[in-house]
Amino acid sequence: MRLIRAALRQTPTKQHIYRPFQKINIPKRNYATSVSAAELDFGQPVHETHPHILQPGEITPGITAEEYFSRRAKLAHSLPANSVAVLPSASIQYRSGAVFFPFRQESNLLYLTGFLEPESLAVIHKTGPNLNDFAFHLFCRPKDPRAEQWSGPWSGLNAAEDVFNADASYDIAKAPQILPTILRSAARVYVDLPPVTTPLGSTLRSLSMSTSPLQPLVNALRAIKSPAEIANMRQAGRVSGRAITSAMRRPWKFEKDLHNYLDYAFTHSGLSGPAYVPVVAGGRRGRMIHYVHNNSTCNEGETVLVDAGGEYGFYVTDITRTWPVSGKFSPAQKDLYSAVLKVQRRCVSLCRASAGLSLDEIHRAAESGLSEELTKLGFDGLQTYPGDSLMDQLFPHHVGHYVGLDVHDTPGYGRSVPLKAGHCVTIEPGIYVPDDERFPKHFRGLAVRIEDSVCVDDDSPINLSVEAVKEVADIEALR
Repeated sequence: MRLIRAALRQTPTKQHIYRPFQKINIPKRNYATSVSAAELDFGQPVHETHPHILQPGEITPGITAEEYFSRRAKLAHSLPANSVAVLPSASIQYRSGAVFFPFRQESNLLYLTGFLEPESLAVIHKTGPNLNDFAFHLFCRPKDPRAEQWSGPWSGLNAAEDVFNADASYDIAKAPQILPTILRSAARVYVDLPPVTTPLGSTLRSLSMSTSPLQPLVNALRAIKSPAEIANMRQAGRVSGRAITSAMRRPWKFEKDLHNYLDYAFTHSGLSGPAYVPVVAGGRRGRMIHYVHNNSTCNEGETVLVDAGGEYGFYVTDITRTWPVSGKFSPAQKDLYSAVLKVQRRCVSLCRASAGLSLDEIHRAAESGLSEELTKLGFDGLQTYPGDSLMDQLFPHHVGHYVGLDVHDTPGYGRSVPLKAGHCVTIEPGIYVPDDERFPKHFRGLAVRIEDSVCVDDDSPINLSVEAVKEVADIEALR
């Protein structure tokens, strides 16, 4: 069975042709077939087979083929002359034996291609000085009806060119023979080397050529989100926020029931599912920053701390809320919660390009604000552990991180970078009071963290998770 050729031209095509977009000024193929794409099987949704998921022209939800092309062009343009970027796919991970986890593509390969299959490899070769002077090679699995009968469909080599707009496609099994020819012609190779035990890692090392890390170059692109990316994150935040607010309306006896409710609410409302394993921490367990056992109880008189968020179009949101199990804060809970909320609101307001602040500088503002608020609550003059400040003990994590395709997005991209319009970050101050006699008695054992995902704009931040209520009056009014 032939896959459809997407005619990359300005002239009309036959009806039912899958044309994800037209590459402007770079016509490559000038032919088409009348077979409908809706009759074919691909390794991931396309508009013709999944119109309930994708709009015309989109490769993944909200992101068009043209945007993916533009990302590759920008990466190629950032490379030195005649350089090559190599991006291997993620590998299937196994839970035990033959039981595997759902596959998730390596984020940089996903960002640049939208291709969602394992056993794949993208090569982007800069061929000239202009923005569109590059070649895109995609290695992947060829169609195999017998294998696909067992594992489900994959896209194949023709779709690599016609759907994902590769200039050339190759059988991934032939990468050890073909890839060296491409790389030897390059002046410089950029790659984040996979382990030597993998076929690609072995192949690259056998060439005995020096390589440069690719991650910093891709980070520079991924860190500033496009309008389409922000829209996806806003949708993830909107649905996730409403699910968390809905959860606050109900009493919960068991952490696992609240966990399961959020997973269901995210998916039921149109997200692909949870973005990460949530924290659902009743009472004193909220003091453990990444508590994910979620197997204990939520007791009257305590608070529950929930760090959860969903994913839409592979973009995530990261939200934390703390609320009273009974629906009403005790006086001490309200005082500590209000102190953290005041600082959180202040730090969110600093997420604007005109302020010129970095995440590190906002963190220092959070520490100063929390120290000021805690002094008002009687936390001044306390004995600290040797080598630790009071803030090290009560606020042991950073106020925020970048967020996007990953919960902790663009790893290695510094928190000292001044925030610009399009940066998306979390703002999550917290206070975790040890249960010991050094601290005011009525606050001992309490934990409060409040977190929103925020998009930096020129003059005012965009709170991507505003639907998750956080004012004391609003939380208590839910029940």
